[in-house]
Amino acid sequence: MPLDQNNKDPGIERFLDNLWAERGLSDNSLQSYRHDLQHLSERLSKRGKALASATREDLLSVLASEVQQGKSPRSVSRYLSAYRQFYRWLVREGTISTDPVALIESPKTGRGLPKALTEEQVESLLAAPDTDTCLGIRDKAMLELMYATGLRVSELVGLELPNLNLNQGVIRVIGKGQKERLVPVGEEAHDTLVNYLNSGRPELLKGAQTNHVFVTSRKSGMTRQAFWY
Repeated sequence: MPLDQNNKDPGIERFLDNLWAERGLSDNSLQSYRHDLQHLSERLSKRGKALASATREDLLSVLASEVQQGKSPRSVSRYLSAYRQFYRWLVREGTISTDPVALIESPKTGRGLPKALTEEQVESLLAAPDTDTCLGIRDKAMLELMYATGLRVSELVGLELPNLNLNQGVIRVIGKGQKERLVPVGEEAHDTLVNYLNSGRPELLKGAQTNHVFVTSRKSGMTRQAFWY
């Protein structure tokens, strides 16, 4: 059940009871909904409005004030998500006939920049595989190749022997939409890849045949799941 309901808005609490019954949300999730809806209720009461009588213009005004106070698009989007769930429930329950959130678009939150590793972290990562083992030789080659070329994991594990042209120092990559491109390989990545092809890979395959460049100890091609493992 939702958290302690003492001194809480009964409409909000019935909504939270319904969320808990239908979706089994955690206490933290219910508390987040409660906080956002109580905050909305307080903002509306200052305008002389109750939750159930709020119009689209009322909600837009509340959201605009949040933006003016410096709330991020991500926070505003979270508020709007809570409002949308609540007012859909009110319509479903017959409390209101028109959903005031229906025509309000969520703000564009954009995509955050990827977090980059420091130089020390990169060096530590590349040095992590135990190159005294065939698996370590393989892992070293995979990491070096990804670092040197920027390949996606799916592109890396999808490499096949005909894709390699190590004499010219390039690999043919088949990316999204089956689009092909030639990618140059740096000297260090080239050397670790050649070492893997000459020693680590034959030891892993033990005579088995496959066109996959990177293979597992089960003598089969590497998968994305195996890579992450």
